Amino acid sequence: MSRSFLTAVVLTAVFAHSIARCEETLRPTQQTALADINARREELKAVNQAIWKFAEVGLEEHQSASLLISKLSQNGFEVKQGVSDMQTAFVASYGSGKPIIGILAEYDALPGMSQKVEPERSPLQEGAAGHACGHSGLGTGALGAALAVKASMEKHQLKGTIRLYGTPAEETVIGKVYMLLDGQFDDLDICLHWHPSTKTGAWAGSSKAIVSAKFTFDGVSAHAAGNPEKGRSALDAVELMNVGTNFMREHTKEDARLHYVITNGGGAPNVVPPTATVWYFVRADKHEDVEYYFQWVRDIAEGAAKMTRTKLSVQIDTDCHELIQNSPLSELLHENLTRIGPPKFTDAERAFARRIQQPLVEEFGTTFPQAIASEIKTLEESNEASKGSTDVGDISWYVPTGGIRTTCMAAESPGHSWQNVACIGSTIGEKGIDYAARVLAISALDLFEKPEIVLAAKADWKQRMAKRKYTSLIPKGQKPPVKIR
Repeated sequence: MSRSFLTAVVLTAVFAHSIARCEETLRPTQQTALADINARREELKAVNQAIWKFAEVGLEEHQSASLLISKLSQNGFEVKQGVSDMQTAFVASYGSGKPIIGILAEYDALPGMSQKVEPERSPLQEGAAGHACGHSGLGTGALGAALAVKASMEKHQLKGTIRLYGTPAEETVIGKVYMLLDGQFDDLDICLHWHPSTKTGAWAGSSKAIVSAKFTFDGVSAHAAGNPEKGRSALDAVELMNVGTNFMREHTKEDARLHYVITNGGGAPNVVPPTATVWYFVRADKHEDVEYYFQWVRDIAEGAAKMTRTKLSVQIDTDCHELIQNSPLSELLHENLTRIGPPKFTDAERAFARRIQQPLVEEFGTTFPQAIASEIKTLEESNEASKGSTDVGDISWYVPTGGIRTTCMAAESPGHSWQNVACIGSTIGEKGIDYAARVLAISALDLFEKPEIVLAAKADWKQRMAKRKYTSLIPKGQKPPVKIR
């Protein structure tokens, strides 16, 4: 048995014992933080509503980032803007020295998901973006937590540094990856995060690794009727590539996922398309599998180019790793979710959620035992692998990382849906945001005041990373995209 593993076991046991004798009442430092969140309740609601209305897609969240930066600057944080060659990325810091505790903020919306706060499909603006993943609330809750921690550190003269990381373009897993490659997390001791959800619990499971890449084929244009023999169709190459990857699915592990959209397929049927592009996501539970599958997809693309006598170019936008769990942080966050206790939802809010669910009942025959799931999931229930991806995963390969989910949406509402846009802009979402801010704030203060938790988290991380090595398919020195689409 290795020394590092023994250290992890001992420190985790010490940590578990300290949790077992946790005070029934919150410490004065934590009470100060909660009082600050109480005092800011209307302010935080307004921030969520503003970012919800801005509804800016990744790398274009200019108003959303500016609002968060202004709130942080006004409250004594030192803010670095435009970090890592992304205009909407920032790092806000208060305090000095160790430990350095980071909280992550996201604020990008999804294209085509505009929706009013109504229980029927009704876009605010047809075709516009909307917060179908709840990131207006995510950024707001992270802001509330950071400001509350700062208020407590200032009043009680706590040593250390609190940071809020403004991370753009999470929906395309870009922001945190490029910030990591740029060294923005190198000196961080612990990273905390959260996400709006249909349920409440510590984020004790993993996520899928993913590569995002665009495959562009260049051919020769010609009149599709008059001179087809003189053309070389780039669209044919895209279609042949897609056929190949669809046959590839038969021979991948069950956890693998391949998705694509054709972003450029030509301009008119009577013109042989000289250029065509298809955008791929390649996912799996382990990064090593993603690397293998991505090379397979590249091989298929090269075959399609040869079959059509076209030229292939590949642009890797990002390469994201699976999330590494951390038991001491999951236990701490679960304990604090329980100490604060979930919000109570009104009959009117439950009725709104039931109406949100009704289209899913009619379309898919789904049955919903609950309108809103307000109970806290156990750690065992929370230890499930996510079928989605998050660039929080890359940070967790460098820094002990822990997170939570809180109920902000109707029970079992599908991800990236208009139902979620409506809920995160409603009082249901607001209650989940407030709850998350409180739990993150008191958990961060535990990390500042109880160094044994930080040591236990680092020991756990070191043991989990013993046989892992971070690698990236992003070409060395490549800057992030200026725009995603």
